[in-house]
Amino acid sequence: MSESRTARQEAGDASATAPVTPLRKLWDQFGTLAVAIALALSIRAFVIEPYRIPSGSMLPTLLIGDHLFVNKFIYGIKIPFTDWRTPGLRAPQRGDVVVFTIGKDGRGIHPADQRPDLPHDQFVKRLVGLPGDTIEVRSGNLYVNGKPMATKDTGVDFRDDAGRMLRIANEDLEGRVHTILDDERSPGHDVAPTQIEAGRYFMMGDNRDYSNDSRFWGTVRLPEMKGPAFLLYWSWDWDGPWAQLLNPLHWWDLMTKRMRWDRIGDSIQ
Repeated sequence: MSESRTARQEAGDASATAPVTPLRKLWDQFGTLAVAIALALSIRAFVIEPYRIPSGSMLPTLLIGDHLFVNKFIYGIKIPFTDWRTPGLRAPQRGDVVVFTIGKDGRGIHPADQRPDLPHDQFVKRLVGLPGDTIEVRSGNLYVNGKPMATKDTGVDFRDDAGRMLRIANEDLEGRVHTILDDERSPGHDVAPTQIEAGRYFMMGDNRDYSNDSRFWGTVRLPEMKGPAFLLYWSWDWDGPWAQLLNPLHWWDLMTKRMRWDRIGDSIQ
């Protein structure tokens, strides 16, 4: 056996029997977990993000207690702490269901870029107006560039959590057909013909008579948009404290009466 081979063998034997440092022990125990957490956080920051529906402004498309995924890659990934985005797969389109950031205080809601001093919250609405469009709402009907967006009554009623009976209709946003709710007893909130500024978008809830949206507080920029919602991954009719989930007595009720199993996995139109 040559001297060089003997030296290499002795070095290998020495490394195999070298004491394991506390740092190495810590990495062996938690390294995989740390990598998994870092990967999950990266996906949430740059690819998809979960969002829970807390209100009825998007009924009947989205129900209170729906949990959905937002695709943050479609419009381009937002660079943290800037208004810059990487090139996206496409621009926002009329009919997209979008999660975006707004500014909110005790006195009202404001476009986040116009009131950066306010605490931020997230909304989900349908994009109905693009930059340069002229938007008008008249007697509850939406007009885009002077053209009424066709609606068709389905003949089906929807009872909301407040007990109101609302009419379900189909609205055609230039080829993007989706459902909306109409309270026939409410005249709705009219909007005079208004041209949308460059770089801004007009948002409306599908629950037209009970949605706090661009008709009241203004338009949204692309930098405030998280992305389009695309998939329901969970849905239940439950809004209690998370501590209740630790009580097995609640599990049967949740699984059999409050879960909306038929909605899980649905795409968002």
